[in-house]
Amino acid sequence: MPSLKESEPPEMTLTKKLSYEFSDTWAVAKRNLLRYTRLPQLVFFSAIQPIIFLTLFNFVFGGALGKSGAALHGKYINYLLPGIMVQVTLFGGLQTGIGLARDINSGILDRFRSLPMSRAAVLAGRTFADTLRNVVVIAIMLAYGSILGFRFTNGFFPAVGMVLILLLFGYAFSWFSAFIGMAVKDEETAQLAGFVLVFPLVFASAAFVPVQSMATWLQHFANNQPITFAANGARELALGIPSHGAVWKLLAWVVGLLVVFVPLSIWRYKKSV
Repeated sequence: MPSLKESEPPEMTLTKKLSYEFSDTWAVAKRNLLRYTRLPQLVFFSAIQPIIFLTLFNFVFGGALGKSGAALHGKYINYLLPGIMVQVTLFGGLQTGIGLARDINSGILDRFRSLPMSRAAVLAGRTFADTLRNVVVIAIMLAYGSILGFRFTNGFFPAVGMVLILLLFGYAFSWFSAFIGMAVKDEETAQLAGFVLVFPLVFASAAFVPVQSMATWLQHFANNQPITFAANGARELALGIPSHGAVWKLLAWVVGLLVVFVPLSIWRYKKSV
């Protein structure tokens, strides 16, 4: 990894290097957070889409699926909201790649490169800011879901754990999205590439309906992909529904995504600017 402050002498201590790393990361994150405060419509429309999905799925599919209460373990809204929250975190992660592609074309990344700052901090700051935005959107979804009847039934700390694992998953996915954005260098292409991947994974999973209701050949795929692990793991923590280790499988995916795409994204960033 390159020096965090190129103007610093080589004998700079590890503690000081880490201090600069966090300082640079926070500076980039703050820059992106300020953009959200000056353009609140970005957060607003980020929340509107999942609210529309939650409303439509709950009232359009809820009547039919609610009859199979044994499969859904109660109200459909309790089954649905964790799946929608998985979708929300993934869509939030997609914004990382779109934003980085936009920054490449605007020339701001060239300015960052000319500064004595960490190359990794540019990407880490962006992913951290997008994760904080996900916190706001998830809070809105939980508030709206409670109006529709969603209730945590497994205790306070598992509920907090549900939110944390979804944020971790979204954060890891944002590094994958960062790599895509760095690779294609175009906002529209980055958006399309992300949606082409996310939509099949989300809809061919346990996010909205039980996997048992799918065709046999599709069940094999749905049972072994990260969106299903995320949805079932979230339901286990929120509702106490056994998930056969989905939480740990999801955490393994999180670690795998970070191990692969953090260095790849940093490498691609150096090649792109």
